[in-house]
Amino acid sequence: MEPLLLQILRIGFYEIVQLDMPPYAVVDENVRLAKLALRPGAGNMVNGILRKLVLLKENNSLPLPKLEGDDRNQARALAILYSHPVWMVRRWTKYRGQEEAIRLMMWNNSEPTFSLRANIAKGVTRDDLVTRLDSMKVLYELSLNLDHFVRVKTGMQIVIQAGLLKQGLCAVQDESGGLVVSILNPQPGENIIDCCAAPGGKTLYMASQLRGQGSLILCKIISTGSLFCCTHK
Repeated sequence: MEPLLLQILRIGFYEIVQLDMPPYAVVDENVRLAKLALRPGAGNMVNGILRKLVLLKENNSLPLPKLEGDDRNQARALAILYSHPVWMVRRWTKYRGQEEAIRLMMWNNSEPTFSLRANIAKGVTRDDLVTRLDSMKVLYELSLNLDHFVRVKTGMQIVIQAGLLKQGLCAVQDESGGLVVSILNPQPGENIIDCCAAPGGKTLYMASQLRGQGSLILCKIISTGSLFCCTHK
């Protein structure tokens, strides 16, 4: 099958199976896309395949693979069910067991959240940040691992438009980056060397922990291949 035709079908399948979009709209749009991008005959094929998919879904009879046979066959089935490469499924199953591998794949497929870090360098606490989010009716949950972080489920556009980032009240930073800093646990008065300072999220978090006391030496390789260093005190 032509790569472009396959991609159009994938879009249609995802919209019908995962997004629950109106079937008539999905079929119509993707048929028109296939005719425009390829040829009229491709549109007819997309029409037939997507209409068959809609019928199977309505009858709750989608042909899902079964977990049976040897480890290799089961890995292939899991790869299809959870949209992961077969080699990854086999590796996770080998080292973590099938149940844990399935949990990892389900987590990978879950809707991601954004994490906001309160800028303690400006005296902003997590409570202050939460108060602002409440006033804007932004859904969030407190990080279970880091005292300065809040997880935003929806509403990042509201946060951006309200100017919280531009005003420096908080920063978007993944909790994994924050955990690195928490393990280092910078203390006021310490001298720290960051040997991989770009793009600078963890560096800024470390600087805020120093609270204006101590020094932070930043190092990174620039485009010319040279080592660039600067010092913040």
